[in-house]
Amino acid sequence: MSEKKIKNIFVAGPITPDFIAKSIANHGSKTGIGGHSIFMGQVRMDEIDGKLVSAIDYTAYEALALNKMHEIREEIFSKYPLSCMHIHHSLGEITAGEICLFVFTSSKHRKPAIDACNELVERIKAELPIWGKEIFADSSHQWKENI
Repeated sequence: MSEKKIKNIFVAGPITPDFIAKSIANHGSKTGIGGHSIFMGQVRMDEIDGKLVSAIDYTAYEALALNKMHEIREEIFSKYPLSCMHIHHSLGEITAGEICLFVFTSSKHRKPAIDACNELVERIKAELPIWGKEIFADSSHQWKENI
């Protein structure tokens, strides 16, 4: 068995609805798939200390994050009978209301797709060196780890 290539999960800017729709549509010809699970993370306009978050500026230690994501990917594929797994995470400034994380899993049956998607999201949040700097409507900033 050959080594699987490390996939780049990072996208410059927001993940667009068109990108998500195309990703879903591309699976229509894969007739062995019976279940998909999708998670989309969206930037919230939180209020913190009386200030509204207008965007989050995402950065990452990319090489380390991609290597760790590769490990997680391999573990998830060995744990669940998946047909497909797609992960996309934004880098750069993402405005409140835009999508910053898109996780899409597919399997012959729904339960493995759902369970794998849930585990992926939790592990991405807990294990990848990705940071977000909240940008407030008044132009101030606040760093948060793994948001």
